[in-house]
Amino acid sequence: MNDTFLKACKGEEVSHTPVWIMRQAGRYLPEYRAIRGKADFLTMCKTPELAAEVTIQPVDRLNVDAAIMFSDILIPCEAMGQNLSFEENRGPMQDPVRDKETVDKLFVPDPEDTMGFVMDTIRLLRKELAGRVPLIGFAGAPFTTATYMIEGGTSKNFLNTKMMIYQNPALYKSF
Repeated sequence: MNDTFLKACKGEEVSHTPVWIMRQAGRYLPEYRAIRGKADFLTMCKTPELAAEVTIQPVDRLNVDAAIMFSDILIPCEAMGQNLSFEENRGPMQDPVRDKETVDKLFVPDPEDTMGFVMDTIRLLRKELAGRVPLIGFAGAPFTTATYMIEGGTSKNFLNTKMMIYQNPALYKSF
């Protein structure tokens, strides 16, 4: 096993600085583009075989020191009841959370029921990586995901988020 990444995380001596790339699976790889040509982004995230394949592509091609599971930080938001869709020229959150009515529609999901594909992907990756490299998972921080949910997408000034925090802090804290 290539344990350079894990040793570095523990502060142990390593032969080189471990290398992995943010957004490691992606458009720069022809193998990724071939799969992306057949499936949309969310389908790739939600299909364990596809997510595992694109996760492993950079490990095989670039010999990086860790695999980063292919997914998206907004997957849990969809599991909470928010409409998620990646469409050109639109934010991924089609129904931004900006009032009590919208907040009340959100719920704490059962991860196995709503995101079982994530665990299936992890199990598949552990099997297919067979210990070659560690597997890194990631998640959006609460403020980051809340901002996407409130703004409806990325934002330069976070106006809707700031307005909610300052004008209705109880609503902001409620979700």
